[in-house]
Amino acid sequence: MIEIDVSLARSTGFHLKANLRAPETGVTALFGRSGCGKTTVIQLVAGSLTPDSGHIRVGDTVFYDRQAGINLPMEQRAVGYVFQDARLFPHMTIENNLRYGERRTKRPRTIQFDAVVEMLGVGHLLKRRPHTLSGGEKQRIAIGRALLSQPRLLLMDEPLASLDEMRKGEILPYLERLRDELSLPILYVSHSIEEVLRLADAVAALSDGKVIACGPLSDVLSRPELLPVIGRFDIGTILDCTVTAHDPDLGLSTVSFADGELRVPLVGRPVGAPARARIRSRDVSLSLSRPMDVSVTNRISGTISAITRAEGPFSEVELALSAGRLSSLVTQESVLRLGLEPGMQVWAMIKAVTVDSRPPGFHSPGAEFVSPPVSRPARPAANPPQDPPALRVISGGSPPKGQT
Repeated sequence: MIEIDVSLARSTGFHLKANLRAPETGVTALFGRSGCGKTTVIQLVAGSLTPDSGHIRVGDTVFYDRQAGINLPMEQRAVGYVFQDARLFPHMTIENNLRYGERRTKRPRTIQFDAVVEMLGVGHLLKRRPHTLSGGEKQRIAIGRALLSQPRLLLMDEPLASLDEMRKGEILPYLERLRDELSLPILYVSHSIEEVLRLADAVAALSDGKVIACGPLSDVLSRPELLPVIGRFDIGTILDCTVTAHDPDLGLSTVSFADGELRVPLVGRPVGAPARARIRSRDVSLSLSRPMDVSVTNRISGTISAITRAEGPFSEVELALSAGRLSSLVTQESVLRLGLEPGMQVWAMIKAVTVDSRPPGFHSPGAEFVSPPVSRPARPAANPPQDPPALRVISGGSPPKGQT
């Protein structure tokens, strides 16, 4: 377990008080808006900053403990660090840049040079110089150099922030492979909800120097307290799913979860592969009876577990599902008109779908399918703000419980 419980006051007036626990496997995203303290946290872990108080532990190793008088030097912490910019040595070849990390470590070589070169697809670049590389290629080399230092922990500080969308599309599959093939904990800093959804297993959400939520991704990103971080119209639900079918003629895939199935635009992953579905609250409308003769394909039955008044004219209606929770952002007028209250059985209709699941090498933005307006509802429906898109399927998530 990675334990971070620290406080730090900066001369700029910024105060950090971070308390989080992260698993020693997979990717834990430090997520939040710019200036919330994400980078400060990993600088404290790396040792380039020293906390005012608290402790930092990675497994059995204490990096810092104010009360015990422990402050392990940076070189003894054995962490790899990937910055926003690649910071390669311009006078060295790519091979020598990679081997620089390898030469500087005294730790056992469990991560081999040839394996890293193959994993990151950089064999053809080894004899070149950094100035001849694209931004995405430079970041892959920076990641390889960090891995070859044989770290016990990899810190990644918004490694895609300086790249355009095409370059991000190039590098994301390599990050997914790194996550899936190496038994190495990664703390990944990002303010991009899309990166977090695609890469992370766990999330620590920060706001104004404090950790406001920490835990598994599907749990944390569904919590209402993330409203200041994500925004009212982007808050929603994460479902762990499995790809179960493809229909190329219709351009659709089917993903299943504990409460049923969802039809989504064609997913670039094989049947049986895990996927994550993100359903934004604003794109879920409610009906008191099973919707009939409507164009919306995805309909889920659930029981109202809570109704919370949100900002302005809106209320969040939370439905209890076997797979967790599903929320719908509707107007308070709709809550009163339909007589919604906890304990009621209702039907949720997911009205628009975007797909962020793409095979390696596919760089286009996610395909979008927006259902036409609902026609002839059997009973009145509570409609949230009309602002698509809604459900995202992000490839490479952890398998649902009970699957491997």
